Amino acid sequence: MRKTMLSAAVLAVILFTSTANSWSAGVPAEGTAAPNFTLKNQEGSPMSLADFKGKWVVLYFYPKDFTNGCTIQAHGFTRDMALYEKKSAVVVGVSVDSVQSHTEFCDKEGISFKLLADEDKKVSDLYGSLNKRGDTAMAARNTFVIDPKGTIGKVFLGVDPNKSSEESLAALAELQK
Repeated sequence: MRKTMLSAAVLAVILFTSTANSWSAGVPAEGTAAPNFTLKNQEGSPMSLADFKGKWVVLYFYPKDFTNGCTIQAHGFTRDMALYEKKSAVVVGVSVDSVQSHTEFCDKEGISFKLLADEDKKVSDLYGSLNKRGDTAMAARNTFVIDPKGTIGKVFLGVDPNKSSEESLAALAELQK
């Protein structure tokens, strides 16, 4: 009986750990080239990471428009936009929501930066930021700070939406020294 319970507990820990960490496999490492991509923004225009060459980029992945944590995170970046501009940095958000959803989210919440629609989930997967739960897949809340040459300078996994902007600004300050 005791051996069976112990085996079941070990199996539960293994399953929980592999599910909880499934999104971290394949995350591009700090010091490597950021994978390029092209997605449509909330205006329906295609945008590529290469469009920002020569600028610092805070590329953040988030689960879903209009949810509490994602709204808090977007408001933090919007609030700090002047600080990003002083650091020659742009903020770009990515989720698996549609262009239409991003348009409505930006309009309703006053978001002043670009949100990209990764409806086929390929870019989220490319950045190791696709969180799969059964039949549902969403972007995991991960952030990548990319330097003007296109190299990943800092990676944040499982970001706290309340601290996301502050952490990104601190990383920029450190990397720009």
